[in-house]
Amino acid sequence: MFFIDFILHIDNYIYSIANTVGLWTYLILFLVIFVETGVVILPFLPGDSLLFAAGALAANPKMHFSVLVFGILFFIAAFVGDTCNFFIGRTAGYRLVHHKFFSQFIKEDNIKDAELYFEKYGSTSIILGRYIPIIRTFVPFVAGLSQFPVSSFIKRSFIAALSWTVIATGAGYLFGNIPFVKTHFSAIILAIVFVTLLPSAITVVKTSRKRK
Repeated sequence: MFFIDFILHIDNYIYSIANTVGLWTYLILFLVIFVETGVVILPFLPGDSLLFAAGALAANPKMHFSVLVFGILFFIAAFVGDTCNFFIGRTAGYRLVHHKFFSQFIKEDNIKDAELYFEKYGSTSIILGRYIPIIRTFVPFVAGLSQFPVSSFIKRSFIAALSWTVIATGAGYLFGNIPFVKTHFSAIILAIVFVTLLPSAITVVKTSRKRK
């Protein structure tokens, strides 16, 4: 399956993109990070892994990419994406969830999981949710749906986007080109995916038990 192969070998794909389109790589990766949360319907994009791989790419002196530029672009993409998502939830809400077309992509169960997460952690979930795949796509939407104050959301979203970008991109830049990491890159990406998905899995299990 291409999607799984893409995640496991994301470093190779990013190098292929970089060698093919050069500096346009900045724009392509910016759009991927923005779309992950900005359009609500694509929660499965590999944001954490992509940031790590981009950091490793920037650390390679042969590739001539700036980790600072990556960091700034990823921060803007994450912050603006979350903000767009928030206002979509605030204005469209459940009309979007129940729409015949969009309901194919926005699963009501995912919304309910995000609502439970939001209820449990409150405003802190806006920051914590940024680190959890799938949940990070729906927490801003649920925050908008619940009419969470705009100024409070913006502040927390800013902190979330900045910290997530610095940690994930910085880790790739510092450790991505270490021989051991390069040799076992697929295993490390799997570990990143596992660790980031674990809280979502726990939430799903708890939710299913409550429904029983």
